[in-house]
Amino acid sequence: MKISLEDALNTKGIIIDIRDNESYKVGHILSAIFIPSNELIYHYDRYLNFSDNYFLYCEYGTISEDVARRLAILGYHAFSIIGGYHNYLLRG
Repeated sequence: MKISLEDALNTKGIIIDIRDNESYKVGHILSAIFIPSNELIYHYDRYLNFSDNYFLYCEYGTISEDVARRLAILGYHAFSIIGGYHNYLLRG
């Protein structure tokens, strides 16, 4: 499932940066937490619950779309931010 950047920023939920640690340190969406994609895929139950919305992003939205789809299949309210971090940077 996909969501626009604006909708993700204006909807109650948790924004998750699934890129690598170095990318997160260089820059990330304000208020985003960092959970690498592999950690989120294999240990989702450590981080997620079924009542919250989760807005995931990677660099361009491709990997986060796959991870969000996997989590949605498990019953989580997971969405991929269209365009990822690159879209956020273009927003200025």
